[in-house]
Amino acid sequence: MSTPAENPADGNGREVFKRVGFIAALVVVLGFYFVLLGRIGIDLIATGKPAAVGLGIGVFILPVLGVWIVATSVRAAFAHQRLARRMHEEGGELDVSDLPRRPSGRIEKDAADALFEQVKQEFEADPQNWRTNYRAARAYDYAGDRTRAREMMKRAVELERGDRPGAR
Repeated sequence: MSTPAENPADGNGREVFKRVGFIAALVVVLGFYFVLLGRIGIDLIATGKPAAVGLGIGVFILPVLGVWIVATSVRAAFAHQRLARRMHEEGGELDVSDLPRRPSGRIEKDAADALFEQVKQEFEADPQNWRTNYRAARAYDYAGDRTRAREMMKRAVELERGDRPGAR
């Protein structure tokens, strides 16, 4: 089993509460920042001066873009947590408890690569299963390939969404 720090779905309530509280605080601070930027952008546009209007439009775009980034990130985080919870409940989470670790706590590269090769075989046998995609995403993450981990997790979320009762 993975440690609670790696998988908040393990039920470590205090750790999960700290993380959710921290994220909520960041979202509130960002919301305040976005409102301030939006007001500055509107004030610049209201001057009617061409340079200020151009700058105001640019400043106003920043909070709009920021809200979109925060919303999509939070939505993805909830989707990933749903999958982690389901995998944990089904007993399908990768067991990394016995793998050798670096002093930083990361799994050693050779061990992570061996785990990835095992999971890759599972994935290749059933690539349309959200569970094998989820496990591949976790294995990519342990191996340090964050880009592929995100791609596989996104695919796992899409497949799981279609796998839910009433989704078809």
